[in-house]
Parts: sequence; structure tokens; C-alpha cells
Amino acid sequence: MPSYPDALIKNILRATKTIAMVGASANPMRPSYFAMKYLLDKGFLIDPVNPGMAGKDILGRKVYASLKDVPGPIDMIDIFRGADAAPGIVAEALEEKDRLCIKTIWMQLGVVSEEAETMAREAGLTVIMDRCPKIEHGRFSGEIGWMGVNRRVIDNRKPALFSKGGTLKH
Repeated sequence: MPSYPDALIKNILRATKTIAMVGASANPMRPSYFAMKYLLDKGFLIDPVNPGMAGKDILGRKVYASLKDVPGPIDMIDIFRGADAAPGIVAEALEEKDRLCIKTIWMQLGVVSEEAETMAREAGLTVIMDRCPKIEHGRFSGEIGWMGVNRRVIDNRKPALFSKGGTLKH
């Protein structure tokens, strides 16, 4: 995983107000859906981009077919697509860079594209790869600690509320 200083991530999240989420999904079981919901709840404005859903809504936000259709301005492009799609998305973003006022290209967990990174950096954009802004925001806000992340243990089991005898634990 690429390494980024915490100060850089914090500065990006503080400066970002609007995000175009490329690969947004209306399926509540998809990571892009709950990342979008979280970021909206935290006050970010999200413009979802998904050609198959253009004109519809996700979480009350109009979906656009491409970055060319987003009215802007957009501080960050959040790529929720595979690494193979990242260079094409960055190329489209660069065509719209000045109109949309794009500052950051952010590639989600598992998305690493040196080609896309090079294209964006050469155009003067900040690039983050293989990270999730939802997770990073939660990490820096302290919210994520109550879920066990600070103790470096993440599991899907609920805490035991009852002892073996069926009585409530105190």
C-alpha cells in the first residue's frame, strides 16, 4: 500500500467540500453506497457518477453519466472502479480539471494505478491511492475507535451481552 503522511490526508479532507464519486451504487450492500452515505452525513456534497443510473438519484443526489455532465465545482474525484478503469477516469478528469476546479484524485481501497497517478501528478493534482476517505475521516475524527480499530482488531462479531447462564453482563 502506498504511504501518505497523516498531515496530507487531513489537509485533503479539511479542504474538500465536494466529491464526484465515480462508480457510485444505489445498492446499500456496496461499499460505495455506505461510503457515500457516511460522507454525505459528514457534510460533504457528493455528485455520484454512474452511466447506468444517469438521471436517477442515489441518497437524494442526482446521478451523472460522466464527469463531463457534473456541473461542478468538484474538489475531489473518488474512484470506486477497478484499477484498470482509473487511467480513463483520470484522463476524463483532466479534460474537465479547470472547469470543475479538481484538486485531488482519490482511488479507493484496492485501486492502485501508477499510470493514473502519473497522469494526475503531472497535471498538478494531489493523488491518493488504496485508501478510503470514509475510513480516513473516521480515523482522524476519532469515530472509528469505538469499533475496535484503535485496538487493531476488527471483527464481525457483536460483543457478548450475555454470560453463559443467559444473564446480562455488567
